[in-house]
Amino acid sequence: MEFTADNKKKFDTLLTRYPTKKAAILPTLWLVQGQYGFISDEAMEYVGKLLDLSPVHVLSVVTFYTMFNRKPVGKHHIQVCRTLSCAMMGADSLVDHLKTKLKINEGETTRDGKFSLCTVECLASCGTAPAIMINEAYHENLTPAKLDKILAELA
Repeated sequence: MEFTADNKKKFDTLLTRYPTKKAAILPTLWLVQGQYGFISDEAMEYVGKLLDLSPVHVLSVVTFYTMFNRKPVGKHHIQVCRTLSCAMMGADSLVDHLKTKLKINEGETTRDGKFSLCTVECLASCGTAPAIMINEAYHENLTPAKLDKILAELA
C-alpha cells in the first residue's frame, strides 16, 4: 500500500500546513479513503509509519469518526443523519424505506455494489432535516417520494 504519486505530493504539501505530523492525521486519512474507498488495516499501518504514530492510534481515530469507511462501500454511499433534528423529522422512516427499497440493512451493500447504507452523526444540516449524503452530495428536506426519485436517477 502506497499513495499514488499525486496523493504523495498532496501528502507532502499537507505536512507543511500542520505544526506536527500527528496533526495531519485527518487529511491523510481522507487521502487514503479517496484513493482506496475505505481504510484497511494495511492502510492504517501505512499512515502510522508516515506520521510516526502507532497503528492503534490511527485505528482509534478511524473508528471515532463515522465518516471513515472500514470496508469497501458501494458506488453510491448513502449516509443518513440520525441526530436529533433529522430524527425528529423522519430520518428513521427514511432508513426503513431505504432498507426495504434496497433490500439491505445498515452497514451493508447491495449485491450489485451500487448502494451502501449507513447512519451517521450530524451532517450539519439541521435546518433542512431530514438530510442524507450520497457520496459527497447533500440531499435535504427529504421524504420517501423524494428519495425514490433520487435513487431512480442513480440506478
